[in-house]
Amino acid sequence: MSNRWPFIGRQGPLAAVHRALRSCTGAMIAGEAGVGKSRLAAEAAESLTGYCVVRALGTETAAMIPFGAFAHVLGGPPDGGENLLGWAARHLRTRAGQAPLLVVVDDAHRLDAASAALLHYLATRGEAALLVTVRTGEALPEPVAALWKEELVTRIELAPLTRDEVGQVLAAALRGDVAAETVRHLARVSEGNTLYLRELVHAGRGLGCLSEQGGQWRWRGELSMTTRLRELVSGRIGHLDPDEREVLELVAFGEPLGTDLLITMASAGAVERVEDRGLIVADGPGMRLGHPLYGEVVRGRCRTLRARRRLRTLAESLEASGMRGRDDLLRAAVWRLDSGSPADPRMLLVAAHLAWGRQDPHLAARLGRAAVEAGAGVEAVALLGQVLTILGDTGGAQEVLRRQGGPGATDPERAQHALALGVNLLWSGDTHEAGRVFEGAADTLTDPAWRQELLVYRGVADFLTGRLDHAGHTLNHARDLAPGTGHLAALESWVSAHSGRGARCVSVVERAMSDADAWRDRAPHALPVMLDARCAAHLFAGELADAARVAVQGTELAAPDLSVGGFGAYRAQVCRLRGDVAAAVRWCREDVVRLRARSPYLGRCLAELAHSAALLGDLDTARTALAEAGELAGCWDYTRQNVLLAKAWLTAADGDLDAAVTTALSMAADCPYQGYRMLALHDVVRMGAAHLAVAPLTELAGVVEGRFAQTCARHARAAADTDPPGLRAVAAEFESLDMILYAAEATAQEAAAYRRMGRGSAAKGAQTRAWALARRCPGVTTPALVELATPDLTPRQREIVQLAAAGLTNRQIADRLTLSMRTAANHLQAVYDKLGVNDRTEVARLLGTSF
Repeated sequence: MSNRWPFIGRQGPLAAVHRALRSCTGAMIAGEAGVGKSRLAAEAAESLTGYCVVRALGTETAAMIPFGAFAHVLGGPPDGGENLLGWAARHLRTRAGQAPLLVVVDDAHRLDAASAALLHYLATRGEAALLVTVRTGEALPEPVAALWKEELVTRIELAPLTRDEVGQVLAAALRGDVAAETVRHLARVSEGNTLYLRELVHAGRGLGCLSEQGGQWRWRGELSMTTRLRELVSGRIGHLDPDEREVLELVAFGEPLGTDLLITMASAGAVERVEDRGLIVADGPGMRLGHPLYGEVVRGRCRTLRARRRLRTLAESLEASGMRGRDDLLRAAVWRLDSGSPADPRMLLVAAHLAWGRQDPHLAARLGRAAVEAGAGVEAVALLGQVLTILGDTGGAQEVLRRQGGPGATDPERAQHALALGVNLLWSGDTHEAGRVFEGAADTLTDPAWRQELLVYRGVADFLTGRLDHAGHTLNHARDLAPGTGHLAALESWVSAHSGRGARCVSVVERAMSDADAWRDRAPHALPVMLDARCAAHLFAGELADAARVAVQGTELAAPDLSVGGFGAYRAQVCRLRGDVAAAVRWCREDVVRLRARSPYLGRCLAELAHSAALLGDLDTARTALAEAGELAGCWDYTRQNVLLAKAWLTAADGDLDAAVTTALSMAADCPYQGYRMLALHDVVRMGAAHLAVAPLTELAGVVEGRFAQTCARHARAAADTDPPGLRAVAAEFESLDMILYAAEATAQEAAAYRRMGRGSAAKGAQTRAWALARRCPGVTTPALVELATPDLTPRQREIVQLAAAGLTNRQIADRLTLSMRTAANHLQAVYDKLGVNDRTEVARLLGTSF
């Protein structure tokens, strides 16, 4: 990594500085400390030519001396009676000679009065262009403030880097791809502050937290504070008196902290002083630290007993104030747990449910274990058993359930024990026994709500094992027992999405999410299941943008270890359909690292990685990924579908197209999930055996909702009938769905159909269009695309194509290339013949000026 930090994400402010220097006396760059003001000013000054640049720096030490900031460029006493400002300006002008003068002052808010007055003097007399930086929130010397108030300079507010800009900076600094989760983490911790970001990266690399894994840079572990970073942040915090320190420590351990609650624990005057310094800021009705790194430093200064005392104070104060909501209860329980002070068993149990409902199974496990140890009973044991199972510790979950000694005496206790035991069996791969446990327990209960919950879990077991009809029947039975719950809606969304009823799935999810507060804390599996179902519904309907958007929501859940995971596989599928298969590989690799080692959803991501790698010709990666995917995803029929799709394409990449078609047909014949069945049958069409898929795809078009299924069926019919116009229409439909890979393949099949019909000119035109589409799918090879070649143009013809695509007439092309107009026209006609097109407009559309 270079010592010079990349200058990225600041082109807009840089252009604004240049405009200000051209249009008026100069620019004032304002922003928070560390946001990159000095670097922007330096880059702006370096990019200017012809100026004599004088640089100055405002410091507390130099501010004690008149003209202290300019002492290094001023020499000799003023002439008798000479105005001091005129004397200083004369020295600067003499230094510049005949060149225009540019005065660059960093930290102008720290200037002494004379230096500040000199800047104003230079600006008002037009004797120099000014480029100054000031820190937002700091008091400015009056002459410096007057520069922008009197519009002598343009004030430019420099904001922190956005998340996307942080990602660009990291990629440039590390010279490689950076995992999206790492970008999010560093953007959040640095809050886009360039200085902090740079120091975090140096600290992460030095301590091994930030390293390259699988071709991507990733952050693993807790935030690391080097001595330099700690000193930088401590310097920003500054000196604190005891009352101010107390305020900052309470907020550091408790943020966001209600203002009224904070004032009951600390001096109101100290709270005001700390807020005035920007160390804490308002966050709705409460307060939080002015920067996340302040918390790392403040908490790091507290030894164990002091930290526990602060946490105990927070818990006791919140409890005394009368906890007004579930969030308050969760926070109080965590503070009790972290402080080592006694907590009510029921409070710990409720908090564990709340943590899991917020998709934080690791915190739920901590609280659940504490609740079990505190004697919270069967419900706590059952909750801990489920959480440990989802986290992959099936053995630990079994031990917890065995120690309980039995299912309990009441309906709720028996139901919860059965749910925990059944989930453990389900995740262990014993789906038949899991279903038996769910159904058997439901038959023994009288409480309709608990019977419904057990039947829903039974329906989930049926769904995961491919028994969608049974899952649907169980769902209907469960729905009749009691009002709907989050888990009931989740199962309905899954069944609907994979039965071809995408619109029904979306409707169910939207209705459930509108009332999420009513079920979230008691239905921890519902949210990830509904997001998974909605991804599938959008994907199978051909709504790629919506599928990608929901997949992002899935990847941004609090933890990757949930009831459903591997949302990166959906993002990869969207990228693959769009033709960006390299991006598909990146998304898969990112999720592969995030997911726990034995998760069935890790198998789904590995299968998609194998699929994409096979299309790119990376067969070693594809074989390795597919072998591991088969072992992991084989636990359930549901996660196995991606493996079967990938297997067909790896077989095709190995050159055995007949076997690949057989594999895809076999999958389609046995597949109970209608969307995946559609994909498998369409793969048969793409592999050149459309006649075998016409009938089943036509049937599926009446089952699976959306344009995608309809277009797949039309593709099969057109390919089987050797119908070039039909294939062209199908390609246009795929392109309108943003499925560029499929559009390229259909167009290539159109070209092949024309060739078989002996229509060479039409074949050339289709092949050129196919080539243009395939160019948007870099690196991809499929049976349909394998025969495509770059149009065979001479260097002179390429020049002429570029000029024609740019809109030049034949006369203009001839003049530019020193040709006769007839020669230019002849070359252009030869290009038309080779490409199978009729005019330059179509050339421009197909090839663009970059050709």
